[in-house]
This record gives sequence, C-alpha cells and structure tokens, in this order.
Amino acid sequence: MELRHLRYFIAVAEELHFGKAALALGISQPPLSQQIQALEQEVGARLFERTNRRVELSEAGRLFLVEARLVLAQVDKAADVARRAQLGELGELKIGFTASAPFTSSIPQAIFAFRLAFPAVHLALQEMTSKEVAESLMDESVQVGIMRPLELPESLVAVELLREPLVAIIRSDHPLASGSENGLYLSALAAEPFVFFARTYGSGLYAQLLSLARHAGFSPLITQEAGEAMTIIGLVAAGLGVTVLPASYQRMRIEGVVYRTLLDEGAETAVWLVQRKDQQSPMAKAFVDLLTQRADAGVD
Repeated sequence: MELRHLRYFIAVAEELHFGKAALALGISQPPLSQQIQALEQEVGARLFERTNRRVELSEAGRLFLVEARLVLAQVDKAADVARRAQLGELGELKIGFTASAPFTSSIPQAIFAFRLAFPAVHLALQEMTSKEVAESLMDESVQVGIMRPLELPESLVAVELLREPLVAIIRSDHPLASGSENGLYLSALAAEPFVFFARTYGSGLYAQLLSLARHAGFSPLITQEAGEAMTIIGLVAAGLGVTVLPASYQRMRIEGVVYRTLLDEGAETAVWLVQRKDQQSPMAKAFVDLLTQRADAGVD
C-alpha cells in the first residue's frame, strides 16, 4: 500500500464519483479505478458500493476513511517537522555559558527573543567555566558557547558580543573607597591580598588579571580562592581582600562593598559567542545570527 492509494481513495470518498475524483487528482478515470481495486485487494475489503448510477462508501470504507485521513495527517505533520527542523525552528539547542554572562542584560534579552521567535526549540542551558565551554564545544556536548576570552583551538570560532569595563571591588570602609568614585588604577591594589578564581578553575578572567597586574608593575597576591563570583564578592565584604570582576556584577547589590572602575588601559573584558567552525545545526545558526545581529545593532 502506498500513500497515493490513500489519497486516491479519499478523493473518491469525498466526491463519490470516479470521474470527478480523477479530474481533481489530475489523472484519467481508468487508472484511478484500477488503483482503487488494487487498494481493496490489498486491504481485503470492499471499500465502495458501486452501481451504474452511483458510488457509495461501504461500512468498511467509512471506517477506512477515518483512518486514512489520520495517516495522511500524520505524514503531513512529519514532513512539517522535518522542514521546521531543517530551518532551525524545532528541536533542542544546547548552550554552554559562563556564570557571568546572564548578568549582562543583552544576553538574557537575546535568549528571550530567540524563545519568542522559535517557541518549539528547547534551550538546554548549562552553566560552566569558560574553559569547560570550549571543551564542551570540542566534544560536541554543546552546540553554542557564551564565554569570556580564552585561547581557543583552531576548530572553534568566536564572535565578540560585547565589551564591558573591569571594576575593582573593595570593602566600603577600605581607605581606597573614599575619593575613588571616578575610578582607580590597578597599581593602587598592589599591596592588597586578592580574592579570586583558582588558576585551575578555567575562568577567562584569570589570565587577564595577571596581564593587567604585570603592566601595572606587580604580581597579585591571591590569598583566597573561590569558584563563584558571588562567593568572591562575599569574601571581599568579609574583609578577606579585594578583587577585580566585570562591571556587570554591579547589578548584584551586596552590602559592604563598593565598585570602582579600573582606569588602566585595556581594563575591560569581552563576552564571546563561540561555535565549531564545522557547525551544521540550523538551530545553532539561527541562535548565533540572532545574537550577533543584536550585538551589531547595539541592543542592550
């Protein structure tokens, strides 16, 4: 049994006239009659009651018509699913993102816009370090990554979504807090203990802090390590040291600390949108296109 047999049967059942059904199908009547006879032999039941004057559905034909319509409707649905998947409008998109990304307003706004545009796509968001984002892209456990700058393997390609200043975070009663409202240079923190990510944590900010400190003429003394930025800020509030983080963390109001923009040249950090160079997923392409278009338009 072929799908065309079902379509031929439904046409005759709706017209109850072989000639009219053949005209609607764009075929001649004799082949249509032969196909219906072949279908009845395949099914093993008479589907139509025929006389010289009229054609009527048999009881078996009435029941078969219900099922035939369901089959064709399911086929049409399957074809629609395939087309939408090809266009990136259906399926699951796995995204790895560094913890600081959601604090930058343009990124959650872009994700929300993607969900509105592609409501049938399930977004599987996984929080991880920048290093883990790159590794997950390499082993294809995620399709798109949002991360801080790191040296990337040749198989990955990055697009810069945005740049933001780096800020020094110090206790509100620290001597440097007074008079530095317009910013300070990193060298002012040279003698301070730092609270920061561990070198092995995989944050893209670690190498940047070391580079900025080196240009400022010192090596930061990291006396306390933590794996979460919010924990780091909390430890600063507890008096365990100072730190440097992206300015977007100022949106999180934590009592007992102040944020001071770093005035050093290059004291800013980027957020990258990263994917494999051989990316084939239409969903990933649609997501990347949307985020990069919003970034180019300066949407925040």
